[in-house]
Amino acid sequence: MLIKLDHILLAIPPGSEDLCRPFYVGLLELAEQVKPPNLAKRGGLWLRSGGVEIHLGVEKEFRAARKAHPALQVKNLDGLAKRMTEAGHDVIWDDEVPDVRRFFTYDPVGNRIEFVEEGPNS
Repeated sequence: MLIKLDHILLAIPPGSEDLCRPFYVGLLELAEQVKPPNLAKRGGLWLRSGGVEIHLGVEKEFRAARKAHPALQVKNLDGLAKRMTEAGHDVIWDDEVPDVRRFFTYDPVGNRIEFVEEGPNS
């Protein structure tokens, strides 16, 4: 019955949109989308690149997702890891899944994000 994942929503604290833009728009090169006016007044961001859509929704009682996370497939994992490190984000490499190159990092508000290398085993 399911045909695709439309988007994922990550919570962010009130007023943190400008803190998140350099990470999501700058480092990850997601394009900010215009939200419908009735939703824009709530704050947050809608971001997209290709088939990936991430919504950052404002949550008053914010708690970062330290375990639950999206996993994003990328073409140049080493290049992204280098850019993350240069921008001051920790890169935590993980080899727990056989034949999968991946690392974890945290966005500026503490949400965990996984990046997976695109390749023949993808």
